[in-house]
Amino acid sequence: MSDLNLAQNHALDLARTLLVPVILFEIDGEIGVIPSGEYDGDEDAIINEYDPFAFGSAH
Repeated sequence: MSDLNLAQNHALDLARTLLVPVILFEIDGEIGVIPSGEYDGDEDAIINEYDPFAFGSAH
């Protein structure tokens, strides 16, 4: 499993645990995750947003 796949899985789990949407982003080769409401960075750095209330598969 790649680092990005691992980060994506953990971001989804975090969103579901906290019950808040989170954003997975990459800046200067580093991957991070933050609650969507707190993100004020570059929109181009966003890899994906995970909404725990969205319908669909867990992975």
